Amino acid sequence: MNAPSPVKLTLVVAVVILCWAYSPIGVHIGLHSYSPGQLALLRFLVASVCMGAVALVAGIGRPRLRDMPWLLVLGFFGVFLHHTSLNSGQQWVSASASSVLAQSAPLFSVLIAFFCLKERVSAWRWGCVLLGLCGVLVVIRGDHGMADMDPRGLLILLAALSWSVYFAVLRHYAHRYSPLTLACYMVWSGTLMLCVNLPGLPAAVAQAALPDNMAVLVLGIFPSALAYLGWGFVLKHVEVSRASVAMYLIPPVAMILAALLLGERITQQVVLGGLMVLASVAAIGLEARWVRSLRPTAG
Repeated sequence: MNAPSPVKLTLVVAVVILCWAYSPIGVHIGLHSYSPGQLALLRFLVASVCMGAVALVAGIGRPRLRDMPWLLVLGFFGVFLHHTSLNSGQQWVSASASSVLAQSAPLFSVLIAFFCLKERVSAWRWGCVLLGLCGVLVVIRGDHGMADMDPRGLLILLAALSWSVYFAVLRHYAHRYSPLTLACYMVWSGTLMLCVNLPGLPAAVAQAALPDNMAVLVLGIFPSALAYLGWGFVLKHVEVSRASVAMYLIPPVAMILAALLLGERITQQVVLGGLMVLASVAAIGLEARWVRSLRPTAG
C-alpha cells in the first residue's frame, strides 16, 4: 500500500482535530433539549449507523469469543462511562473548560499505572501530574470560581479517568484487530449499554428544537464516527507519539469555536490552566519517548 502524501495526512489530522474540538460545543447545545444520558445515546445511535455502513463497505473481522468481555469493557469505559460523565459534568462547566479538563486523561494514566498496575513512576512523572492537577484547579477557578463551582462539574475528570482506563485496556488488544474493527465494536457495545436511557428518548426527539437535533446529528456523524475512522487512518501511517502531538491543538480550537458559536468569554485563567494541563501531558509524552530512545536495540 502506497503511503499517503504529507498533504493528505495533514488534512485528515486537521479534520479530526476540528471534529473533536466541536464535541464540547455540540454537547453544550444538545443539553438544551436532552438529559446527559439521552444525549449520549442519541449521539451514538447515529454513530452506530454510520459505523455499520462503513463496516459493510470495508469489512471488519469477527471478534474472538474469548475477547468479547474485554470488548464490552472497552465499550463501557470508552463510550458509556466516558460520555455519560462528560455530558453530566458539562451541565456545570463551560465548553471551553470542558475541552481542557477532558485532555487530562494522561495524568490519570500515570496514577493507574502506579496504583493499579504497580508500575514504577519516575519523579518527573509525579511532577507532571502535580503540574497538571494544579492546572485543573486554575481552569476551574477561571471558569466559575472555586466558590461558585458546582462539584458535579468534576464529573468531567471522571470522564478523563474512564478514557485512561479505556486506553490501558486497548493497548492489550490493539494488535489483535484493525483500528476499524475495534472502533466498531467499541461504539456498538457502548451504544447497547447506553440503551438504558431509551425510555422517553422518542418524545424528547420530537420536542427538541431543530438546532439541538442538528447539533446531535453532527456529534454522531463527525466526532463519534468520522473522527475515529480518520484517526485510525493516521495511526496506520504515523507513529502514535508523533500523531498524538496534534491532540494538543484540540482545546485551543475548541475555545475558538466556543467563542464563535456559543459566545463564551474565555478568561485568562482558563487559558493559563489549559497551558499547564497541556504542558504536563506533553512532558509525560516527552519522557516516554526519551526512555524509548535509550533502550538498546536488538541485534
